Amino acid sequence: MLRLTGELHQKIGREVIELEANALSALAEMIGEDFSAVVGEILGCQQRVIVSGIGKSGHIARKVAATLAATGTPANFVHAGEAAHGDAGMVMPGDLLLVFSNSGDTAELQPLCHYARRIGCRLVGVSRNPDSLLMRMADLGLQLPDVPEACSVSLAPTTSATMMLALGDALAVAVMRSRGLSGHDIRALHPGGEIGHRLRSVADVMHAGDRLPLVAADTPMTSVLMTMTEKRLGMTGVVDGEQRLVGIITDGDLRRRAPDLMRCTAADIMTPDPTTIPRGALIDEALAMMRAHLITVRFVVDEDAPLAPLGAVQIFDIAAPPQPIG
Repeated sequence: MLRLTGELHQKIGREVIELEANALSALAEMIGEDFSAVVGEILGCQQRVIVSGIGKSGHIARKVAATLAATGTPANFVHAGEAAHGDAGMVMPGDLLLVFSNSGDTAELQPLCHYARRIGCRLVGVSRNPDSLLMRMADLGLQLPDVPEACSVSLAPTTSATMMLALGDALAVAVMRSRGLSGHDIRALHPGGEIGHRLRSVADVMHAGDRLPLVAADTPMTSVLMTMTEKRLGMTGVVDGEQRLVGIITDGDLRRRAPDLMRCTAADIMTPDPTTIPRGALIDEALAMMRAHLITVRFVVDEDAPLAPLGAVQIFDIAAPPQPIG
């Protein structure tokens, strides 16, 4: 076994990444009308996009199917080898078949492609070889740049797999944007995990009702302290006689006025006109606002009633939750 030094390992690593980066640049330059045509084909598909491949291309195809599904396009992965032994029944008339193959001449792909064409499915091929059987059978084709693989003998699928992955992402995002999917649409597709957490609105996590600390402007500070201690949000809102939010008192305000605190009322201590956040704002938006203004808590209001406090949200409520181990 050839023993390489750590320095040479690092050199090889950089060379591989640079080679694949150059391949992606070449791929970007090849994006043209054929890409637009495939995006249109996916948008016009009335059923599902069936994504398939063999070997490393099959692994990429499975990921592309998952990305399409996660961005609003019904999609499934079908293993081309298993399709020849019954899984072809997963493909239905009206589906669109998207097949990844570096050479385009892999024998295991042919039964699935022939079956799909026989039942009326449109076929999109992705291959480095424009003269391959796959590309000749396809209704539409996307050609990959003819660049070397990153392995030392230019055989193991490396660069080609990277390009397929990027091309799949490009198709999925182009289709998603064409459909005009919003953050709320994506949230519906990601109800769990960090994405689901980030795409919730502040109304989902805010402290409201009896948990919301509010005092009148003329409230003595002894009572204000009791309210802040009871509600445990590190602050209290100050409202006028019509229950409109006119100020906020935080732990920092208490420390700054400590010497004469007990001789004051809420109106004496409060910071007037506190910043608020609309109840429909996403957690990511609220987190960015808090970090930009270096604050840890905000009152939540309705867009139609910006002075009426509905709740309060702390930065601890909206920072990404810890993920379970195992």
